[in-house]
Amino acid sequence: MRAKKSKVMSVFISLLLVAATTACGGGGNSGNAGGGATAAPAATEAPVAEATPEATPTAEPSNATPEMDFDMGGRTIKIVSWWDMTIPEDNPDNIQRAKNLKELMAKHNFKVEYVALDYGEYQKKVVASLVAGEPLGDIVRMGKGYMIPVLTKQDLFWPVDEYTKNENAFNQRMTTEFSQYNGRGYGFSENSGNLISGIFYNRTLMKKLGMKPLQEYVNEDNWNWETFTQVAKEANKDTDNNGKLDVWGLASGGFLEMAMASNETDLTIEDKQNLDDPKLLEVFKFISKLGAEKVARPTEGGDWQEPAQFFRQGNTLMYAGADYEASGFKTDMKDYDIGFVPFPKGPNATEYHSVESAVQFLTIPKKAENPEQLMYIWEKINDIESIYDYPKQASLESTYDNEDDINNAKMVEGGMLLTNHNTFSTMPYYEMIDELKKGTSASTVIEKYKAKVQASVDAVYKN
Repeated sequence: MRAKKSKVMSVFISLLLVAATTACGGGGNSGNAGGGATAAPAATEAPVAEATPEATPTAEPSNATPEMDFDMGGRTIKIVSWWDMTIPEDNPDNIQRAKNLKELMAKHNFKVEYVALDYGEYQKKVVASLVAGEPLGDIVRMGKGYMIPVLTKQDLFWPVDEYTKNENAFNQRMTTEFSQYNGRGYGFSENSGNLISGIFYNRTLMKKLGMKPLQEYVNEDNWNWETFTQVAKEANKDTDNNGKLDVWGLASGGFLEMAMASNETDLTIEDKQNLDDPKLLEVFKFISKLGAEKVARPTEGGDWQEPAQFFRQGNTLMYAGADYEASGFKTDMKDYDIGFVPFPKGPNATEYHSVESAVQFLTIPKKAENPEQLMYIWEKINDIESIYDYPKQASLESTYDNEDDINNAKMVEGGMLLTNHNTFSTMPYYEMIDELKKGTSASTVIEKYKAKVQASVDAVYKN
């Protein structure tokens, strides 16, 4: 893998030289540069833009759309997101995307305008414009939680699944799974990786405590809820013998999203509550047991950022988080070797999973004309022969120095699942977490909240 870096640099330098030669020679391709590099704030609590991912290389793109000939009459295509989606010419892949766009603008007679809205106001402004029949753009980024089903059932978007067959240009799961409504796919992206979530751990602290390397559990296919709990308990130490713990194994036990994905279940299935699912009962029992046995480090009254702050102190072994946090740990914990393993498997899982509760994707509002042309342009921008071996290679190799950590991240990225609680504004999600973290029995929590969960679903689907 490391040999790939020399190839990346070589190709990058070569492309820069070609670009310089073209500029000096007054090349014939004209137009405004730009495009659509994907990034996403994956946390539900605060927006954090992810590094630009890379497309998966394919020598011969499968199901590519044949060349089309059309004139857009000088039309300006507006691309709306909560960040500026202009293609940054910061690596060979993006240089090729920018070149593709420039050529497409010249051939099909159009321009591109990027509209970046403040994240805090984004949902309100975009939804209001759609409902009013005056969408802010031709290609608009939407969050699934507030788009499906509320806006989709109002017939405000074009289905795009017939235009996203090219596996080299589009993330297939984004359309065929993550943005589905009534059997059609409404969202798309370039062929980039999914959110990575799992367990960050302090490898330096692990060695200091003389513990079995966490990677060995993964290698043995023995990294599950039981061994995870054992590790967390083992790391809870009173190192100065004053009767109080000063080293902890787990920053927090409130990771309901990851636990549900790790047992391949969710709180809802379409328009029904799912708390009767035996797999969900197992999840609730797992988190309730961690709470009852006081396995995780107790809160000190902090906010949602407290577990990550605990981890940064260097005296807490494990923290459940997502890949957009990795660079921050690397910067803030320079004296520690930080590793990454998957979230442990639940009893019903056959593989490791990451989880996304705030998935977002690009869409085309119904008011936008010629969706087939817009999708064709997007495909041809992103239909490139990538220099990278897999999605997110550049960002992962810059974040992790350990091959095991990279392989673990790649493994969970491919198995990403969704949880849909953000679709329902009245979902008693955090109330259930608080009860379970206190050690309240799983059956008690289920009986108390089952009707409330269904009511929150009905408020969306029956409205």
